[in-house]
Amino acid sequence: MRVAFVGKGGSGKTTLSALFARHLARSGAPLVAIDGDINQHLAHALGLDEDANFAAPPLSSRTGEIKDLLRGTNPRIVSREAMVKTTPPGRGSRLLRLLGDDDLHARHVERVGDVPLMVTGAFDESDLGVACYHSKLGAVELYLNHLVDGPGEYVVVDMTAGADAFASGLFTRFDMTFLVVEPTRKSVSVYRQYREHAAEFGIPIAVVGNKVTGEDDLLFLKEHVGDDLLAYCVQSSYVRAQEQGREQGELEAHNLHALTRLKDAVDARTKDWATFQRHAVEFHLRNAAAWANDATGHDLAAQVDPEFRHGPEAPASAGATTPSAVSF
Repeated sequence: MRVAFVGKGGSGKTTLSALFARHLARSGAPLVAIDGDINQHLAHALGLDEDANFAAPPLSSRTGEIKDLLRGTNPRIVSREAMVKTTPPGRGSRLLRLLGDDDLHARHVERVGDVPLMVTGAFDESDLGVACYHSKLGAVELYLNHLVDGPGEYVVVDMTAGADAFASGLFTRFDMTFLVVEPTRKSVSVYRQYREHAAEFGIPIAVVGNKVTGEDDLLFLKEHVGDDLLAYCVQSSYVRAQEQGREQGELEAHNLHALTRLKDAVDARTKDWATFQRHAVEFHLRNAAAWANDATGHDLAAQVDPEFRHGPEAPASAGATTPSAVSF
C-alpha cells in the first residue's frame, strides 16, 4: 500500500513520515520510504547523522536510465526521450516488486537504521530559474506507476509542503494520504485545499493532528476537521531529543498508539488497481495535450495500452520482460 504524508510547511509531516516508516519497519513489514520533499530531510529524521550524506544516488540523477529500465520492450514507447513522467505501463513494460531484484532498487535504496530509503534529490543551484521541483519528482511518479505492491507491503512518501503536492498527478498514486494538521488556522486552511482537490478525484484522505498540547487544541481540530480526524499526536519530548541529538528514550505511548491507528487505517484499505490505472491514463492524456506532445514531438496518447491491466497478475498476463541492456 502506498502512503503519502502532506501538510503545511512546518506541520511535522517529515517527522511523522519517519516515525511511521520506523513503526512499520519494527513490525517486520516490507517497506520503502521515499523523500519527495524539496527540503530532503527525511534521512536525518530517520536517524542519519546531520553531518553525514545519504550515500545512494538520488532518483532524479538517473531518470533516463530509469526510463530505459521501465519501458522494457513496450513497443508503444519508442525511446527514453519519448517517455515522460506520466507514461503508464503497458504490455512489455518492466514492472517492479517492492525491493525486488532489479537495478533501480539495488542502486537507489540505502538503509537508514532499519528503514530502506530512496531520495529524489535536492533542488540545486543549476536548477534555479530553469526548472521546478516537479522535474525531480518525475522519477518517483514513474516508479510508482510501474510498481506492483502486494498486501502487507508499504511505500511511505514524504511529499512537498502545501497544496503544491497536487500540482501533478502524483497525488493519485497513493492508497491513503495523511494530512498532517496543526491546531492553527493556517494549517486548517491547507487542509481545506487538500480536501477539495482530493474529493474531485475520489482520493482517500485522513487527518493526523500534530503538536497537540491540550484539550483546547484537540477541540479546535475536531471543530475544523470533523470526522476526517483519524488520530493526533501530542508534543513529543522523544522527537525533540532526537532533533537535538540527545538520548531519545522511548516514543510516548499516546503517539505510538496514533501510529498504530494510521497503520490500521492503511491496512483496512482495499487495493483498487482499476482506479489506479484509470487515473494514470487520465493524467497522462492531460499532460500529453498540455505540454508533452510538443516537448517530445510525439503523440503520447498512443502510449496508452488499452489491453493492459495493472496489478499482481500484470507481469504474467501482460508479457512484461526484463530489458537486456540497461546500464545504471
